[in-house]
Amino acid sequence: MTEVRLSALHRYPVKSLAGQQLAHTRVDRFGLEDDRRWMVVDRDGSFLTQRELPEMTLVSTQVTGAGLTLEAPGMPSITLERPLRSIRQVSVNIWNDSCQAQLCEDKAHHWLSDFLGQDCQLVYMPDESIRQVDQRFAAAADRTAFADGFPLLLISQASLDDLNERLDQPMPMIRFRPNLVVAGCEPYEEDSWRLIRIGDLTFRVVKPCSRCKITTVDPRTGESGDEPLKTLAGYRRQGKQVFFGQNLLHDHTGELSVGMPLEVLQRYE
Repeated sequence: MTEVRLSALHRYPVKSLAGQQLAHTRVDRFGLEDDRRWMVVDRDGSFLTQRELPEMTLVSTQVTGAGLTLEAPGMPSITLERPLRSIRQVSVNIWNDSCQAQLCEDKAHHWLSDFLGQDCQLVYMPDESIRQVDQRFAAAADRTAFADGFPLLLISQASLDDLNERLDQPMPMIRFRPNLVVAGCEPYEEDSWRLIRIGDLTFRVVKPCSRCKITTVDPRTGESGDEPLKTLAGYRRQGKQVFFGQNLLHDHTGELSVGMPLEVLQRYE
């Protein structure tokens, strides 16, 4: 029997901008360390994503000891320090949630506004900010940063391989913006998992991930099409939603490294 293992780790420091592939990372109370701790908002504090601005996918991100570095075609790179606590606090809106964030440096706003062609700002979620996960699926203590709804997303490589066999043009995993990629299981086997362990950490598998048109944006070009949603709708639709991948909640903080074995502790009937 093939052992299931963690085969890739991804984080997306700024919501809807390009992410980073990691070999090792810490898991903090928000999810993967520095995952979606920054977010682009309009002047009213409402979040902006590739749904409205697909060219956001062309902005690369890198978290270093110096802070956050952004790069984009035709733009000089820019490095930003993490905002200091309790400085330039603002209220921001993401879906039905409102939470406190901190404004980043003015040069970040000008840089992003120039590239995206829209007046916008960059904000950061400080450690003390509280954004609860949907209580229909989570415990009262569960938190997330600026992810759509849950701190972690898992997809198996086998599920993507199965999808790619149905597509005229195969797609990379990054289209689906997972945090955890696993290998060694059957396609869509993750749908049956209820509680899993990777290394010393346990994760509750709480809800399949409903996919939106961000998956149709080519991360290399920022151009949109019909796939993969058109094909997924043919066999992964439930009601009006199309599902691919599973949302996770974590019970503790700790460390993750590519290659760690995954153990299924409980399954759904």
